[in-house]
Amino acid sequence: MSILRVEGLYKTYGEKVLFDDISFVINRRDKIGVIGVNGTGKSTLLKTLAGVENVEKGEIIHANDFRMEFLPQEPSLVEEKSLLDQIYAGDSPKMKAMREYERAVQRLENDPEDEALQKELIQAQERMDQEDAWEANTIAKQVLTRLGIVDFSKQVKELSGGQKKRVAIARALIQPADLLIMDEPTNHLDSASIEWLESYLADYQGAVILVTHDRYFLNRVTNRIYELAHGNLYVYEGNYELFLEKKAEREMLAERAEAKRKNILRTELEWLRRSPRARGTKQKARVERVERLQQTKSSMKKEDIEFSIGSVRLGKKVIEMKNVTKSYHGEVVIPSFSYIVSPKERLGMIGPNGSGKTTLLQLFSGNVTPDNGEIEIGETVRIGYYSQENEELDENKRVIEYIREIAEVVRTVDGNVVTAEQMLERFLFERPSQWNYIYRLSGGEKRRLYLLSILMKEPNVLLLDEPTNDLDTETLSVLEKYLEDFPGAVITVSHDRYFLDRVVQKLLVFEPRRSIQTFQGNYSDYIETKAEEREQVSNNKKAEKKPTPTKRRSRKKLSYKEQKEWEGIEDRITALEQKLEEIEQQIIQAGSDYEQVKEWTEKQQQVSEELEQAIERWTELSLLIEE
Repeated sequence: MSILRVEGLYKTYGEKVLFDDISFVINRRDKIGVIGVNGTGKSTLLKTLAGVENVEKGEIIHANDFRMEFLPQEPSLVEEKSLLDQIYAGDSPKMKAMREYERAVQRLENDPEDEALQKELIQAQERMDQEDAWEANTIAKQVLTRLGIVDFSKQVKELSGGQKKRVAIARALIQPADLLIMDEPTNHLDSASIEWLESYLADYQGAVILVTHDRYFLNRVTNRIYELAHGNLYVYEGNYELFLEKKAEREMLAERAEAKRKNILRTELEWLRRSPRARGTKQKARVERVERLQQTKSSMKKEDIEFSIGSVRLGKKVIEMKNVTKSYHGEVVIPSFSYIVSPKERLGMIGPNGSGKTTLLQLFSGNVTPDNGEIEIGETVRIGYYSQENEELDENKRVIEYIREIAEVVRTVDGNVVTAEQMLERFLFERPSQWNYIYRLSGGEKRRLYLLSILMKEPNVLLLDEPTNDLDTETLSVLEKYLEDFPGAVITVSHDRYFLDRVVQKLLVFEPRRSIQTFQGNYSDYIETKAEEREQVSNNKKAEKKPTPTKRRSRKKLSYKEQKEWEGIEDRITALEQKLEEIEQQIIQAGSDYEQVKEWTEKQQQVSEELEQAIERWTELSLLIEE
């Protein structure tokens, strides 16, 4: 069943046509991924659906009671408001009830003995009952907990950029909506949060349309792909993997059609050159046909990305760290750390936000000085550092001028010359767009240009800090191909699991308590190894709690009552352990519901005591058996 219909959408940006009479339908359980090269209008399409931007022509049709929630790429939050007011914003009765309830809980926590506040909480609970909002509040608590949001008293201005993004995501997920619109939701999230968001959106009850560069995310969440290219919209049924297969088929058919058009055009031109002047009427018709063929544009332009740029020769000594430490404001960010970078290094850094990955990358680059220890950089090293923030681009320059100022040409490993124009083409800037002024580029196009500017300097050591943020999937494919052939060392910080799997062979894992561990393998290898370790630990714990009795035949020495007790005690211990786990989940779901938490905590204590008694009894009986 359709919930939204778009008909004949037309929109331009300067001379560029973003949407050329595109139409589509969104159904109730659709999970749609929008892809395309940066600058094709992906974010503009989402803003248009959300009503943030207007179009020149076309209609967006939906029911009057249609509810929509929009998460922009750069969320706009009110700095002076508390997290509670930001997250539980909304005018629906259910959201109002949840907001009032959370406020009442917060006030009572500050003064538990205040009778007026206790009465206020009871009234808020009654409103939650009236609006049937308890289930929604439980889901909200799960969302907030998984995104690491626990302190509602903080103001927005106290948060980092990554924390603000999490607050905006939580708000978008909590709001009741028929259509959830998300622009780059995975930016600034760590891998654990991205994986959780994947599972949450896969089960989301409404429709979802999103833009993301994360290809694993696209593959696991979406059931339909919209591709924007040259003003056209192409719809593919299935996830990202199926999209790649079907796009390859479409491009093959388009290439055949283009070859056929060129053959007809060649034949027609040849006929016109040979035809006698007397055939005026026929000639005129054929001239018109040739003109039509010449004006027909091929929408499929495959980019040649087979290239391997050379670099300054890299010696055996690259970068060596010896017992390096770094602290900020008295807090240790990098503990005593030593590492030797090899000439062919393919190293990735993973870990939670704020764990010190960017700081270590800056230490590698020499931009940051360590508090203790030594960093030795080889004489032949030429570092290319791609930071999370663009360097200041001169927006009054044209794209080609900016790149030519860095280098007119670069050389491949085979000694061939590649011009600045050709490099721009290979990084998806077509010849006409190379003469655009930089200020006219989209945010993603500027990131792509910034990336190319670093590569044009022909570094032999690349340091990449979140290179996948704000880049489209095609540009990432180009970058991955470039890095595959890159003759020097690559060190990257990234949360993009697909990118890490393609590029790196070793990981530095930033763990809690400021520990940095080395892992040999890519991201998927790491996840698989950690899963095996967790399973082994779980099995060991079960084995410790429930040792297998040695001699079953000695049980006949027990009394009848003890024999019956012995036969059932292991099952009783297992049942109590399972019950304890269920209670722990109930406590998590209860969130800040003071009464619920208190009730479940008391049950938890009671079951824990029963479990302890059962284990002690098992020990007594096992001793009797041994005797």
